[in-house]
Amino acid sequence: MQNHLTTFSDHLKNTDENVGFGYPIQLDNIELTGLQMHRIPWHWHVEIEAIVVQTGEIWFFADDTKLRLSAGQGILINQNIMHSVHPVDKNVSTILYTLEFHPSFLFGYGNPMMSSKFLSPVLHSSALKIIKLHQEDSWHQKLLDAVNHIISVNQTKKFGFELVTKSYLCQLWSFLLEKAIPENLSINSQAPISLDENRVKAGLMYIQEHYSEHITLEQLADFIHVSKSECCRCFKRILQFSPFEYIMRFRILEAATLIQQNDPSAHTISSLAFSVGFNNTSYFNKLFKQYLYCTPSEYKRKAKNDSLNKNISSYSFIP
Repeated sequence: MQNHLTTFSDHLKNTDENVGFGYPIQLDNIELTGLQMHRIPWHWHVEIEAIVVQTGEIWFFADDTKLRLSAGQGILINQNIMHSVHPVDKNVSTILYTLEFHPSFLFGYGNPMMSSKFLSPVLHSSALKIIKLHQEDSWHQKLLDAVNHIISVNQTKKFGFELVTKSYLCQLWSFLLEKAIPENLSINSQAPISLDENRVKAGLMYIQEHYSEHITLEQLADFIHVSKSECCRCFKRILQFSPFEYIMRFRILEAATLIQQNDPSAHTISSLAFSVGFNNTSYFNKLFKQYLYCTPSEYKRKAKNDSLNKNISSYSFIP
């Protein structure tokens, strides 16, 4: 199983150019307590994702959804849905599997008939944006069983596992179609994405581009075409953070990434602070310790000694 080592720009919003080569299935085993800030941060991507909890409990957030999931339960997430995962208790070992696949792996977008008949009803279904995987009824049990089979097959990787994986994915998709087809959806319709979510996504992209600069609330609000007060409300409703707190968290995680990469800007604490948008080193040190539970100097020593868990950088793209 490969480590899921990624950067902000890789995962903030994936594009189709990254799929379709090799084997388009990504399986990761993640311990949340080993990640920066003990969480999978807010992100979205074009892949379908399944998350299954192995140990502990998690809070799953997506738009206006908040779910508590225990060991053995999971969640299935459609394309381009913003989501985040936190442990219920950061002092308890919380381990989960994440499985990502691009829907074109099933039928291919090069076949319009197959895509419109089988892919579009699921991808465009408002009822299938987020599906809890549990054992409370037969339909959800079938989905959970299919996901667990895919995880197992991709762990053992016996000869032909790629074909077996595709067969289970097709089975999973057929279960999803059971719910999508009765909706009588137009194949040209799109699953509604909330106005808040679109605004926040645009705001996150703006912050990604300008985090090292002085960003004002007015600039951010103007970029997403809302008032300053509405900008704050949007971020709070979707991310549970104010824009200011989000920017601070993002800058700290970028600083941690620069340290891990031994970037020249991280050679001194003052230059590191300046490179990620702080003009006050003391305030930078204070926030770094608040969010990552150690000072930048301590973090540098750990990184130099290679004692940082590699998974710490796995989800350092959106706090």
